[in-house]
Amino acid sequence: MGVIFITKKADAVIIGGGIHGCSIAYHLAKYGCSRTVLVEKNFLASGGTGRSAAGFRHQFGTEVNIRLAAASIRMLEGLAEELAYPYDIELLQGGYLMLAYSESQLEQLTKNARLQQDLVGAGTQILMPEEISEIVPDLSLDGVLGGSFNKRDGHANPWHVTQAYAEAAKRLGVEIQTNTEAVEILYSQAKVTGVRTSRGEVIEAPVVVNAAGPDGASVAKMAGLDVPLYPERHQILVTEPLEMFIPCMVISFQHGTYFKQTPHGSILMGVGDPQHEVKDFNQLSTWQFLEDVARKITFHMPVLKEVRVVRQWAGLYDITPDSQAILGGTPELEGFYMDIGWSGHGFQLGPIVGKVLAEIITGREPSIDVSAMSVERFKTGRLIPEPACV
Repeated sequence: MGVIFITKKADAVIIGGGIHGCSIAYHLAKYGCSRTVLVEKNFLASGGTGRSAAGFRHQFGTEVNIRLAAASIRMLEGLAEELAYPYDIELLQGGYLMLAYSESQLEQLTKNARLQQDLVGAGTQILMPEEISEIVPDLSLDGVLGGSFNKRDGHANPWHVTQAYAEAAKRLGVEIQTNTEAVEILYSQAKVTGVRTSRGEVIEAPVVVNAAGPDGASVAKMAGLDVPLYPERHQILVTEPLEMFIPCMVISFQHGTYFKQTPHGSILMGVGDPQHEVKDFNQLSTWQFLEDVARKITFHMPVLKEVRVVRQWAGLYDITPDSQAILGGTPELEGFYMDIGWSGHGFQLGPIVGKVLAEIITGREPSIDVSAMSVERFKTGRLIPEPACV
């Protein structure tokens, strides 16, 4: 006797239950695709979303990211109200401070700030060392020539933001299946027809969205597509809670470092080290990272030398050759859409990207032109490198 599959029909199937998948689900339902099914192989926000530092910022260096960031921040500021979410998403806008240790870095930050102002009126300021000291008095200014600062940048709780979208989507009719893996993408005559899941269910749908983060290349391969995306481990260290004394996120591209103080007082810190971090699905924490981040962060903040470490974790970036996302459809398979490759800045752009992609899928004029992020750019060579990634 052959295997019997349960079959159901849907308007769309979304693969991946992070901030992007849940935002897409909500916006699709809002635009009339209420029979949308989201499948997540683990639990909501269990991947890159929940393991991220969960910051958001205006301070990018490419037009598409600047426009997306400004729109997404506006959405985050009114998110709880729009989605009727009864809990605190822990939105804290203490700013982002980006440090320059060379003239070329300061020139790049200045160029970025001008572009941000021209495009969205972001209000990013270029600061001299004495002005930086007024914001973070305990910060070492050794080698610092200046920096950029935007007071509306900040962070939010990634679990709550994702849950807010998920609950709002379900109220609009979306079905969310956790602990459910997409094991096959069905297609015929260059058109997607549905998804088969690990539950033994076939979901027939004319639209399938790949929002699977670091698994995005594997999901695309099930659709017969080869996309240039790979996972890279990034680790985070967390200290004991302290009285609030760091009001903003601090980033140094020179050292690949970032750190911030969370609402309950812990210092959360990381180091981007693409030369040495593994490029596979390894999410184990290492002693080498603990030593590296401790050395670099105490260079920036000597007052942290005696602070105790509480925990450490690792997550995965989904990285493309130009550190820009793959967003939109593909001419090779009608009805198949991708929202992957955010290279470390996916959480903060999830709200607006879900809206824009839902607009594209439903035939609406997109709020922001994201055509530059088409997967086709890797064939034409029209890459758009983002200079502000860590």
